[in-house]
Amino acid sequence: MYLAEAPVEQHEEERILLVDDNPTNLQVLLQTLSGRGYKLLIAKNGESALRIAVKAKPALVLLDIMMPGMDGYEVCQRLKESPETRNITVIFLSALDDTKDKVRGLETGAVDFISKPFQAEEVIARVQTQLKIHKLEQALSARNRQLEADKARILESMNEGIFGLDRLGLITFANPAASAMTGWSIEQLTGQNLIQLMKGSEDAPSGPLAPIEVSLSKGVSKTVENATFLHSDGSPFPVDFSCTPIMENSAPTGAVVVFRDISEKKRQQEALQKALDELESQKEQLTHVSRLSTMGEMAAGFAHEVNQPLTAISNYAQVARRMLARLELADDLGLSEAMEKVNTQARRAGEIIARIRSFVKKPDHVLGSVDPNRLIQDTYKLAEVDARNNHMEIHLEQEEGLPNVKVDPVQIQQVALNLIRNGMEAMRDMETRSIGVYVRTEKLDDNFVKVSVIDRGHGLADDAEEKLFTPFYTTKVDGMGIGLTVCHSIIQSHGGRLTFQRHPEGGTIFEFTMPIAD
Repeated sequence: MYLAEAPVEQHEEERILLVDDNPTNLQVLLQTLSGRGYKLLIAKNGESALRIAVKAKPALVLLDIMMPGMDGYEVCQRLKESPETRNITVIFLSALDDTKDKVRGLETGAVDFISKPFQAEEVIARVQTQLKIHKLEQALSARNRQLEADKARILESMNEGIFGLDRLGLITFANPAASAMTGWSIEQLTGQNLIQLMKGSEDAPSGPLAPIEVSLSKGVSKTVENATFLHSDGSPFPVDFSCTPIMENSAPTGAVVVFRDISEKKRQQEALQKALDELESQKEQLTHVSRLSTMGEMAAGFAHEVNQPLTAISNYAQVARRMLARLELADDLGLSEAMEKVNTQARRAGEIIARIRSFVKKPDHVLGSVDPNRLIQDTYKLAEVDARNNHMEIHLEQEEGLPNVKVDPVQIQQVALNLIRNGMEAMRDMETRSIGVYVRTEKLDDNFVKVSVIDRGHGLADDAEEKLFTPFYTTKVDGMGIGLTVCHSIIQSHGGRLTFQRHPEGGTIFEFTMPIAD
């Protein structure tokens, strides 16, 4: 039983709509196509055919041309105009055999033409052929839709930005990454000239963007490193990009530009280069430190060797005085006094050498209970030679009755001597040199004794607060930048603090604290 003007239940069988105003023709078509796995629908006029086509979505329509009211040409045209039915295959059935009639039918969207009276074998063959073609078209369309969806997902998931260009360099498509990196929406990018957009102005040179023009004009692929694109706000950002031409008939019709933002890569490269430069600088400084260490060891040996002849000089001076006394010669020439001065200076030189040897030797780190004033006085004696060479004075201002401190005396002497010498260096070429360096000791509180070293030199740099105790930071031409770092570490290891402040009248005040012994 066949139902007119109503869609049937959806089955796997392909649906065919038979449209003819002649019942005999419909009956013949039904008999011809029955039993072949098709779901057959019938319509006796054009209006009914359109209604059934919209509801049932047949795969194929066998459509009579000559019908009262709406003829087959108009039915076919309206089927092809509607998005819902445009994919239905149409085969015309007609007694019209004129070429112009056939051409008109094909122009309205039909794919084939069967002349009346028709033969059953011809109808079956043409229907089977067109249904196969329809299946292939449907499969191809589905595959294309899948490919388009896959392409869209790929483009959306890519981290690289992608621009599609026509042969004039106008952007035909852009993926989300390109929009995110540049700051323009895809709609804003579409239709823009890529080179002009990324130059920013007509007068700006193409520079690294010129390879895009070469790809578009000559059809060659180009890769560019460290070019510059622009954000939507006009700010530049570095990119690497490649440009691949789209070729048709051996001629370029457009190009695809793939780019990535290398801002982070450049920041990492700059940070790495900075670290390498700093490492190289530290290697040079450490080499210098090694040389100084070697010189220190040589100085200790030198002091040992010099101490022996100084002792001999002192002994010979005393022998000479005793010999002069036994001879009972008149001391008009002042020989006895001269020998005494020789003896005194030899002993003094010996004491200086002894202090140097004590300072440069490497004793174990031993904390002891030490008189802070005596400790600073010994340091003062070590600094006397430098003071005389710089024609400068060191002024000691020591609070009486200070409690003992728990320190390693050699290390604390190293700190105090470094600060005193720094102060003298800061004043060496200044008019304030006559003021000299002041060294003060005082009790800070119940836990600490404080030592202050005050100079009236050129003062500290503006960035001293951030960098002064950083290794290898120095403002001296021949400085190493490790003295204050070492001093800072020594005082911290004793539980004290090393600080500084700018002198209100010019110069610097360094202060360090030492813990009071229990």
